[in-house]
Parts: sequence; C-alpha cells; structure tokens
Amino acid sequence: MKINIKKLSERAVIPAYGSEYAAGADLYACVDGVVEIKPHETVMIPTGIALELPVGYAGLIYARSGLATKKGLAPANKVGVVDCDYRGEVKVSLHNHSEVSREISAGERIAQLVITPYITAVFNEVENLSETARGAGGFGSTGSK
Repeated sequence: MKINIKKLSERAVIPAYGSEYAAGADLYACVDGVVEIKPHETVMIPTGIALELPVGYAGLIYARSGLATKKGLAPANKVGVVDCDYRGEVKVSLHNHSEVSREISAGERIAQLVITPYITAVFNEVENLSETARGAGGFGSTGSK
C-alpha cells in the first residue's frame, strides 16, 4: 500500500520500518537541536510530516518499546490516532514517566506508526441487549476464582 507523505520541513525523515515484518514504521523527531522533557512532563514533538491515508484506514501512534523501557518516554495519550481526513503535521505528545530529565534530539526515533483498517459503526439504540453467559460482569469478572 502506498501512502502519500508530505515533508513539511527539509529536516523531516520519512517513516521507516526497522525490519522486513515490522508492523510499525518509526516516526522521527523534527526539532531544532535538543528538546528536554522534565520528569512527569509532556512535550509535543513534531515529526515534520503530513500523511494522506486512504479512506477506511487510520494511523495509530504507539510507543517505541526501547524508548519507553530504557528512557521512560511514551505517548501521553497511550495511542495516538491519525484519521484519514487529517492533513496536518503528525506530532507525538511524549510523556516522561521517569524521575530524571530526558532529551530528544533531531532525527531520533520517537514513536511508531501502525496503519490499520477500521470500521465506522452505525450505533442502534435498543431497549434490551442479547443475553450472554458473562452478562454485565466487568473488570476481572472472567478470571480464575
């Protein structure tokens, strides 16, 4: 699948897959110099790119496992969503979960983008829902006793 990408800065890096079967393409910081993210602070990091996703697809922005586990940096909203009709700059709101300041440098891999199909539901209000064995059991209701 070809995805149209527009560089909004000449320093922007086109997303790239780290291996042949990687589900997520790395997103890169498009910043001037170094950006400091203090402990428990969230900073919006630009990527310098805009996407044109096909109708019926969304771009999901996930943490990079190495950045999250080694530096404590992960998207503040856990999973960002790039809708197919959005044409603005893709940005990542990185949150520092650690107790020390962290730095992001220009060109550093900051998140990963997974392009996935989605279904637009038609919500139908009804008086009753079908019965199931689980019923209204919530969090932890299907675990062992």
